[in-house]
Amino acid sequence: MRPPTGQQFTIAHDVEGKRMRATITEVAAGLRELTIEGLDLVEPFPEDARPAKAQGIVLAPWGGRVAGGDWRLHGEVQRLPITERDKGNASHGLLRFAPYRLLEQSASRVLLQATIYPQAGFPFLIDTFVAYELTDDGLVVTHEAINGGAGRAPWACGAHPFLAVGGTPADELTLTVPAERVFNAVDLIPTEETLVDAMDASAPDLRTGRRLSELDIDHNYGGLDFIDGVATSTLLDERGRGVELWQDDAFPYTVVFTPREFPAPDGPRHAVAVEPMSAPANALNSGHGLVWLEPGESWRGRWGIAPVGI
Repeated sequence: MRPPTGQQFTIAHDVEGKRMRATITEVAAGLRELTIEGLDLVEPFPEDARPAKAQGIVLAPWGGRVAGGDWRLHGEVQRLPITERDKGNASHGLLRFAPYRLLEQSASRVLLQATIYPQAGFPFLIDTFVAYELTDDGLVVTHEAINGGAGRAPWACGAHPFLAVGGTPADELTLTVPAERVFNAVDLIPTEETLVDAMDASAPDLRTGRRLSELDIDHNYGGLDFIDGVATSTLLDERGRGVELWQDDAFPYTVVFTPREFPAPDGPRHAVAVEPMSAPANALNSGHGLVWLEPGESWRGRWGIAPVGI
């Protein structure tokens, strides 16, 4: 029987003498598993399963949602297919169920490609590329987009990894995200951006760390603290062991999503997605973070995951 996420690409590399492995899927160029010495650094899912809650997938040419599935191009309404039926939105881009083409593979790197062709609600042609590479510092993911059409094209990109420290429970994990701003939202659609200092517990300040067990959020954060061009979030256990997710300044936003009933292979658990985003949700309407690519112009962004103290 063939896996529902298509061909599986496994890469490996030694990080400080410890074996790190990743499996990437043909469908959605998803990160299905990432381990070091067998310890999960992301929430995995079995080869014979589909990703739960978009875990690990690439989000393009927008992240999050487009409110009502509609946006305007030169004054004309564009109508995207509604893929989040309960809220009436177009969710997580156009490549969520698309197969990617393998361009290159080595022991520690895989390069995948998918083209977004003109279609209902998105009349543009964009070639997209995703490279996963295991290095001495951990996993590095590189995204690239090239406008292959004749006119300017809007672009936004994101990824949806759920971080993990093996099976460590939420009440023993601390999440830190270096974001000083957060978007207010109505039904998960961002409205205005404000300082986290001005918000209540429903949109908490994560800069100094919060217990995962205390969090019940699904928010777009901005105002990330970039040091030497990189912003870093961490998920650590009580001994300071865990995982970090870094993103370069092509990804100036992050979504933090903490479902309490995440369907892990061993049963429901409180999980956390830390999602690097080039733009917040609904960018096709708000314009926040949206990039317009000229014909032949390209965009490139990088993020990665590394073990901490393991």
